[in-house]
This record gives sequence, structure tokens and C-alpha cells, in this order.
Amino acid sequence: MASKQQAFDTLQQWVLDALDWAYDRALSGAPGIDSVDQLAASYARLPGPAWEQVGRLITMQTVKAGTAGFVTGLGGAFTLPATLPANLASVYFIQLRMIAAIARLGGYDVRDDQVRTLCYTCLVGQKAAALVQGTGVLVGQKVALNMVKKIPGAVLVKINKAVGFRLVTKMGKAGVVNLGKLTPFVGGPITAAFDATTTNTAGRAARRFFISPTGPVVFVPDVLPPTESDSGIVITSA
Repeated sequence: MASKQQAFDTLQQWVLDALDWAYDRALSGAPGIDSVDQLAASYARLPGPAWEQVGRLITMQTVKAGTAGFVTGLGGAFTLPATLPANLASVYFIQLRMIAAIARLGGYDVRDDQVRTLCYTCLVGQKAAALVQGTGVLVGQKVALNMVKKIPGAVLVKINKAVGFRLVTKMGKAGVVNLGKLTPFVGGPITAAFDATTTNTAGRAARRFFISPTGPVVFVPDVLPPTESDSGIVITSA
């Protein structure tokens, strides 16, 4: 029989697999679902400073994450991993696409491993600062691009594992995972309220990481036009 530590490690790896799956799909998008670049482009067109544009993005994605029908409907656009609950994978997709779009609006290359890890870190919300301590990344102000590039691979692996640990622990406290028995995802579907709250918290963490409170959008529109109605400007298929 597997030990409690082995069972916890399995849950942690499932979460990390879900993050990798969701981030990769967020970068590529799907028919009727914007990629990270397309989503960022739709908000880059809005008037006002980047901080306000990102606030609108966070609000819209929070609503989507709290809408059960939207979350479960994503399964029709992607082939979900057989080992991952559909709701979990879908919510991480919404959250990481939002976070990466925020990074994109701040001028970051979301295909860099360092930026990917910082995006994952935003999922833990206010605990993000502790996870990047010692890397040179200063939370509470926009992260310097040259500092991000200097984070070594070994540190990225360590941060990713810490993110997985925090997310499993958070789900346990919320009743999503039975940590007493270390049974994966037996408590029924993740509640819409939990999805919405964690999405909003992650979005605000990403805004602190990637956006200057007074600066403009730093975005080069080199992608296809958006296909969603996220920003309230472009309205086609949703």
C-alpha cells in the first residue's frame, strides 16, 4: 500500500501535469477559443492604462471560471487528459490563459520557461511572494525582464514543485481533495465559488507580477484577430 507521502506526491504530480496541459493549450487556443496572444490582443485595444485593462480581463475570466457550464463545456474543445478531472483541467486552463495574457500585456515572452513558472506561481495568490524569494524577483512591482531571464532551471523546478504542493494543500482545505485519506478528487466537483475566488486571486497576483500600475500596455500585435467576446469589443463566436 502506498504511504501517505507517496499518495500526496501523486496528487502533486497530477496537479503539475494539469498545469502543463492547461498552459500548452492556452498558448495554442482552439476553434472558438482564443489563444493567449489573441486574448491579450483584444484587451490591448481598450482605452486606458494597462492596469485598468487587466482589471477588466480579470473580471471577465472570474465570471467564466464561476460558470459551471462554461468550464465543463471546454471539454468539447479539447481532448482532456484521461487521468485528470475535467473540471480541474478546465479551470486551470481558464486561469493560466488569463495569467499568461496578463504577462503578454506586460511585454513578457510567455513561451519562456521562466515566465511559464511565474505564471504557475500566480495560482497560489498571496503566497506567490514566498515561492520566488531568493530568485531576485521582487513581488509588488513589475518584474524586470532581465531578472526573469536569470532564474536558473533548477530553481524553476523547485518553484514548480512548491506550487504543486500549495495547490494540493489549498484544495484539501477547500474540500476538493480528501487530504485525510489522501484520496484524489473524491469530494465531488469543485464549487463555482471556489473557482471564481481562486481565479480572481490569481489574476490580481499576476497583475502585481507583470503590470506597472501607471504604465502603458507593452504588447506587439503579431497574432490573428480575436474570436471571442472577452473584451466586449470583438463579438463573434464565443
